[in-house]
Amino acid sequence: MNPTVSQTVDRSPFVCRRRDWASSGFTLLTGLATFLILAILAVILGNIAWNGGSTISWRFIVSGTEADMFDVEKAGVLPMVVGTAARVLLMTLFVIPIGVTTAVYLNEYASTTSPVTRIIRGAVNNLAGVPSIVFGLFGLGFFIGFLGGGLDAVFRPDNPEPKWGSPCLLWASLTLAVMTLPVVIVATEEALRAISPGLREASLALGATKLQTILRIVLPNALPGILTGGILAVSRAAGEVAPILFTGAAYYMAHLPQSLTDQFMDLGYHVFVLSTQSPNIEKTRPILYATVLALLGLTFCLNLVAILVRARLRRRLRASH
Repeated sequence: MNPTVSQTVDRSPFVCRRRDWASSGFTLLTGLATFLILAILAVILGNIAWNGGSTISWRFIVSGTEADMFDVEKAGVLPMVVGTAARVLLMTLFVIPIGVTTAVYLNEYASTTSPVTRIIRGAVNNLAGVPSIVFGLFGLGFFIGFLGGGLDAVFRPDNPEPKWGSPCLLWASLTLAVMTLPVVIVATEEALRAISPGLREASLALGATKLQTILRIVLPNALPGILTGGILAVSRAAGEVAPILFTGAAYYMAHLPQSLTDQFMDLGYHVFVLSTQSPNIEKTRPILYATVLALLGLTFCLNLVAILVRARLRRRLRASH
C-alpha cells in the first residue's frame, strides 16, 4: 500500500474528530451566550413585573395626576402615555419618508465611488454614534432657537410670547427623527440590497423607467425590511429621555397636549422625575415600577402593530409571487 495514502486515511478520522469538537464547543459557547442574554432579560422583566404589578391598574392607566404625582392612591399616567405615543408616532411620520428617500438615493442612484456618496455615508455612520443628549442640545439650538424663533419673528413680530420658539411636541418629535434617521437608512439599504437584481432588469427590459421600477417593484418588495427599520426606530425612541428634556417634555401638565406647539408629559421623563424628585423614594417606588411597566407595555404595543403589518405585507408578497 502506498504510505502516502495510508497516512491520509489514518489522519482523516482524526481531522474530522477535531472539527466535530470545535463545532460542538462553538455551538455550546453560542448557546450559553444566548441563554445568558435571555436570562438577564427575564430577570429585568420579572423584577419590573413583580414590583410594579401590584400598583398598575386600569385606573392608573386611564387617569391623570390632578394633585400629587407621588401619591400611590391618586397618581395616574394617562398624560404620559398620550404624550409618549404622540411623540413616537409623529417621529415615525417624519423619519420614515426621509430615511427611505435617502436610502433609495444611496442604493439606486448614487455612485459607490463618488466623494459625495462617501461623505453622506460617513455622516450617517457618525450620526449613529452621537450621544442622545447632543441631539437634545441640537434640537434646542436649531429647531427651537433658529427655526422656531425665525417663525415667530416672521409670523408673530408684535407678540412677545413665543409660540414656535419654545419647547413643544413638534420639535421633540423632529429631534427624535434626526436621532433615529441612521437606523432607518441602514435597515432600508439592507432591504433594498436583498431585492434580486433580476427583478430590476426584467422591469427595465419591459420598458419601465427607473423611477417606475423603484416605485412599483423595488419598494413594495422591500417594504417588510423598511418596516423593520421603523420598528427599531420606535423601540429606540420610545425610551429616550435626553433628546426631549430641552425640546418638549414637561415636568407637570394638568391637561393633554392640544396641538403640535404644546408641551407634553412623557413616561420616560416621568420615571426620571419619580426617581430623582420624590420626597420619599420608598413611598413612590411602586409608582416608579408601575410607570416603567406602562412604558414597556406601550413600546410592546407599538412594535406589535408594526410587526403585524409587516407580517401581513409579507403574506401578500408571497401570495403575489
